Amino acid sequence: MKALVVYCHPRVESFNHAIKDTVIARLTHAGAEIRLLDLYADGFDPRMTAQGLEFIEDKTLNRVGIEDHCAAIEWCDTIIFVYPTWWYGLPAVLKGWLDRVLVSGVAFQMPPPEGGDIIPNLTHIKRFGVYTTCGASWWLTRFIGAPGRRTLMRGVRLLFAKRCRTSFAAHYLMDSSTDASRKAHLARVARKVDRLVA
Repeated sequence: MKALVVYCHPRVESFNHAIKDTVIARLTHAGAEIRLLDLYADGFDPRMTAQGLEFIEDKTLNRVGIEDHCAAIEWCDTIIFVYPTWWYGLPAVLKGWLDRVLVSGVAFQMPPPEGGDIIPNLTHIKRFGVYTTCGASWWLTRFIGAPGRRTLMRGVRLLFAKRCRTSFAAHYLMDSSTDASRKAHLARVARKVDRLVA
């Protein structure tokens, strides 16, 4: 198993850091080969520049400056995202990572000349996990539409294998969390990772 963990949080003392450590511990226990992309620690630049947008469909140029990230997503058969949900969605750095890394020739192929949808290019990914925290409650997040979850679990998921196994867990009401609720969530994440990679 080749597992890529995409981690996005600016503070090393955050609860998301503990979630990431739990994910890596369970992957290690399962014997996975692991690569970690720590977007903040790596100083990943999420901005889509005018030049980047101009080259987005040019497979000879759209990897420039992000070669390691593209290689990592092409290498893995398992991908797990760990991040905080901010304003019901993805942190800007993670959204920028999707914009810049999931480009033509890496994540998908452009539609044929006669038209249609893009063609998935990451069908080697057979396991997909998303573990997050939310300041809002479950019901409010669902009322808003959970755009972060939908972007990953519906949109990005379509790029993977048709029978890709999925796993999702969120600690809601994070701003009023307790030691007990955080401990329970880490145990839940550990169980979900174990089932995902079993």
